[in-house]
Amino acid sequence: MSLAMDQHSGSGMASKSYYLFGRFDMQAKLISNNSAGTVTTFYVRLLSSTGTHHDEIDLEFLGNLSGNPYILSTNLYANGIGGREMQFYLWFDPTEDFHTYSIDWNPQRIIILVDNIPIRVIHNKENIGVSFPTRQPMRVYTTLWDGDFWATRGGKDKIDWSKAPFIASFINFNANACIAAPETSCKGFNGGRNKGLNFQTRKQLKEIHLKWVVYDYCRDFIRFAHGFPPECI
Repeated sequence: MSLAMDQHSGSGMASKSYYLFGRFDMQAKLISNNSAGTVTTFYVRLLSSTGTHHDEIDLEFLGNLSGNPYILSTNLYANGIGGREMQFYLWFDPTEDFHTYSIDWNPQRIIILVDNIPIRVIHNKENIGVSFPTRQPMRVYTTLWDGDFWATRGGKDKIDWSKAPFIASFINFNANACIAAPETSCKGFNGGRNKGLNFQTRKQLKEIHLKWVVYDYCRDFIRFAHGFPPECI
């Protein structure tokens, strides 16, 4: 399926099912050439996202001027609390071919992967008072929308509408996930504590963090001048 955006409308799609834990894979080919101001997303989210108990696991691809790299921005909202951004440059051109982007979510941790390489691990730290999505079933979404007020260089680079329509393409969606239902318990789904990173994938994660991280909220000394969130310490 392809998503399109022009001056009149963006677009999106959503899963029919609600899930509580699982692995979600989507292959995507992003907008080529000048994509400044566009935001292409793949995420799982509680449907009523405007409430005070909003849960969301987010991958946002922030477009850029021709010749400059995309930024992949990841974030987590749990029980209405977000602001856990971590951003990456990709080590390939995501407009030339399809690449696989994955969210692997269980009660103990979330792993975000690109082409099956882990780029971020978010551990459940509810034991120290940090919210984590463990109770609310969510749907899977992908969207394409106008974010030029913030997406590229803080909103300095605007969308060039003469290049519209902007097209992002998606194939091979897969959900190895627990479909939430009143008679179903999803608590033990997706491997629990035993399905984390091995030696090789920990090495890959470390290499990604050394080479490709653009922003990490846990290293933002200006934003958290008076002390970091407890999960960062």
